[in-house]
Amino acid sequence: MKLGIHVARFTWPGGPPTIAEDFRRIAVAAEDAGFDRLSVMDHVWQIRVNGPPEQEMLEAYTALGYAAAVTSRLQLLTLVTGVVYRPPGLLVKQVTTLDVLSGGRAIFGIGAAWNDEEARGLGLPFAPIAERFERLEETLQIAEQMWSGSEEPYEGRHYQLERTLNVPQPLRRPRPPILIGGGGERKTLRLVARYADACNLFNSEELPHKLDVLKRHCENEGRDYDEIEKTVSYRFDVGAKGENAGRIVEELGRLAEMGFTVAHGQVADMEQITPIEIIGNEIAPAVTSL
Repeated sequence: MKLGIHVARFTWPGGPPTIAEDFRRIAVAAEDAGFDRLSVMDHVWQIRVNGPPEQEMLEAYTALGYAAAVTSRLQLLTLVTGVVYRPPGLLVKQVTTLDVLSGGRAIFGIGAAWNDEEARGLGLPFAPIAERFERLEETLQIAEQMWSGSEEPYEGRHYQLERTLNVPQPLRRPRPPILIGGGGERKTLRLVARYADACNLFNSEELPHKLDVLKRHCENEGRDYDEIEKTVSYRFDVGAKGENAGRIVEELGRLAEMGFTVAHGQVADMEQITPIEIIGNEIAPAVTSL
């Protein structure tokens, strides 16, 4: 099993003047500790499960570009991009740019978006949910076309592109991996089976059921279920002195038995580097063979 670190809060003791240095320290520490990937949310306001909307929040792709510059190995992604926040051609160009500047480390994390409050607040597009899923599927098709090298027009219901020119192409070939986040059974997991290289699900008692649903969608789409990477959101709370490390390893072992190969999530007390180091010293070596 591989580990991913998710940076969902930028409200740290030093405030805005130290955000850049704090984020750099976290990214470098995660890479040194053996984490496989680093993600940020694609939100422009803080989400309420983490704090009030007035707390600090960085724009996702600018933050990932900065993370690319201060690391050399971590794969980089959003968990996950809100599909309606950017036109598809620009979004694919942003992911391509991240891939080129990071040396081929970009993953394309995407979902249907959900935070209408922040969208209304800053005047971002936010269609009804059925339309957002239609736009999500068209965006996935556009990404595949742009990353294939084709310059042909794209004609969809919601998007029309006259020329899908994308130069330079990503370094990772045939394209950056596509990860779709969310566990919606009728639409999201069907799109995973049809288009994605990976999915991300929340850690809950429903995981076995969600995987069964994904397996059925794969059968209907003629897709090999085993070729889809299963990642799970997980909270790493190691305790003040690492006393929870054994329990975490056991829980990750259970998830590995279900077929998950990446545990990706927040580290409690992330402003302190010690929990990240504990994960690297005690947890990462124990889970690499899971």
